Amino acid sequence: MEIKNIWAVIPAYNEEGSIISIVKKTKKYVNNAVIVDDGSKDKTKELGEKAGAIVLKHILNLGKGAALKTGCDFAVKKGAKFIIALDADAQHNPNDIPRFIEKLKKYDIVFSCRRASKKMPFVLRFGNLFISNVANILYGISLNDTQCGFRAFSIDAYKKIRWTASDYSMESEMISRAGKQRLKYVQIPIQTIYSDKYKGTTIIDGIKIVLNMIWWKFFNSR
Repeated sequence: MEIKNIWAVIPAYNEEGSIISIVKKTKKYVNNAVIVDDGSKDKTKELGEKAGAIVLKHILNLGKGAALKTGCDFAVKKGAKFIIALDADAQHNPNDIPRFIEKLKKYDIVFSCRRASKKMPFVLRFGNLFISNVANILYGISLNDTQCGFRAFSIDAYKKIRWTASDYSMESEMISRAGKQRLKYVQIPIQTIYSDKYKGTTIIDGIKIVLNMIWWKFFNSR
């Protein structure tokens, strides 16, 4: 598998403190790294470009789902065959990328699960368990961690799972579409670093996600 055909897509919002390190580590394993600056008010764009990434800019903050889709669509147009999606806040370790690449040889989509840690916020642990059970019941996809954004997929798979959600719901919408399309998937464990300032799925987000998953199952034909 040629690394020139593997693109990393990194949605980012006000991540000037970590973006250089993330890009440099990521580019050890892929030739092309795309940052989608989702309306940042800091130097995310400038520092991302300095680190060697292609940076696409949203004028307004549209949400993680919208940012990731912008980056994936761009990679498709540029001839990517595989996409690695990871966060810009240093929670994900780019050194895990080769493990995703290896799994892409056999699977359409590679999910990841964060190893249990006392540092993981309680709301995240509880929410993940609940949403994971809902995903299994509705779509027959068994995952330990539905909300981890470190993922990889082929372009053919991307065209089948391309989501409409602009917020954090996109991670569950991706799962719902993968289940409906019966894509071949696998899950790998990763280490995750939690900063003092938690960013991610809230209780309200979790409720919206579950309601959306029910909607996608029974009222959305795709």
